Amino acid sequence: MRIKYSRLMAIIGLSVILVGCGGVDTPDRVNPIGGEVVVDMDGASIKKIMLDANMPGVDDSTVVYGYKAYKIPYVTTDEFGKSISASGLMIIPTGMPEMVYQIGLSMVSDDHGTIMADYEAPTVMAMQNSSPEGSAVILTSLAGFVTLQPDYIGFGDARENYHPYVLEKSLANSTVDFIIQAQKFARENNIKLNGQLFLTGYSEGGYASMATIKQIEQSTNIKVAMSAPMAGPYDLNSTAFGVLSQSEIAVPSFIADIGYAYGMTYNQEMEDIFNEPYASKMDELFSGVYNRQEVDKELVTTVTGNFGLYKPSFVNDFFSNPKNWFREAVVKNSVDNWASKTPIRLVHCEGDDIIPYAISEITLKRMTMAGSTDISLIPVESTLGMNRKLGHASCAIFAYGLTAQMFSTVRKNTMKY
Repeated sequence: MRIKYSRLMAIIGLSVILVGCGGVDTPDRVNPIGGEVVVDMDGASIKKIMLDANMPGVDDSTVVYGYKAYKIPYVTTDEFGKSISASGLMIIPTGMPEMVYQIGLSMVSDDHGTIMADYEAPTVMAMQNSSPEGSAVILTSLAGFVTLQPDYIGFGDARENYHPYVLEKSLANSTVDFIIQAQKFARENNIKLNGQLFLTGYSEGGYASMATIKQIEQSTNIKVAMSAPMAGPYDLNSTAFGVLSQSEIAVPSFIADIGYAYGMTYNQEMEDIFNEPYASKMDELFSGVYNRQEVDKELVTTVTGNFGLYKPSFVNDFFSNPKNWFREAVVKNSVDNWASKTPIRLVHCEGDDIIPYAISEITLKRMTMAGSTDISLIPVESTLGMNRKLGHASCAIFAYGLTAQMFSTVRKNTMKY
């Protein structure tokens, strides 16, 4: 399968140029039942921005749909079964052919990647900028899907809680509960869906989408046409062993976030996990005030040792003690060893410098051995015919373009549009 490179460049440019362009008029401000309009931009306006910027691959024949986003409040549950007031963004494509609205719209649940500042959450960004943002531009304005983006616990309406970073139950609950609430919102507001649902997400979102399809299959009657987790740390055990074996890490905020979230969830003291002065900073650093770059500045890149991030005693016990609490926790929260009936496409860049491509290779092998009936690994660069390898950050936009193309093919074959 190949996607036209010019089309992909258009996707990249559109996603970049629309972020932060405010001042959008939203004349239709009638309050819907159970939600609030936060973005309303027609396809012609979006297309004009692209053409004015001379975006490669974009011309008068390029089809761009409008983008209408709703902030929807809902209730989910955390790791302990506690009810949490949460929020998510539901984006509807506008200006599509009438035939599409008669058939009904297909829906993609898109779990976002790692964020640390609350202002980076989907609903918060939409409300602040009143403009289309990132991956939903690809999935909605270019591919014509309804896009769902839960903020997750710890962000948006759930900002008073800590974020359960790469913890299976909380992330799956946040996503499944939002899918159910979005379907209810559509019914109450005469938005016709056709019942077709896809799942995706990148990085932490890739992990979250894998946790979600697992919960959907094992605990609900929801039907999913295809799931395409992208670049997620599905095997947290191997990920933890790999990270804690390194002497230096370029982005310490990621591994600090894991230690903090797992420490909070499993009732551990921060001073037993981290060296000072970092242990005392964790509550503040992950309060939702600071973004990743700001958190990184407050941390050390040395993984462990007397002057490193993690305490030597914590790391040594992790490696030597099979009953170590963190070791047991990452095994419990790994989502790479179960049998799926839903078609799964693991999308990953071979050059990923944060979440190694080998994690997806391990996941493919284990899930196949566990009895998954339709699962495969999609290497982004090779699939797109690229002659260079892409790192974790640069891969995302290409992975989303590829995933949108796969979902569109399934929709075309089943819904005929």
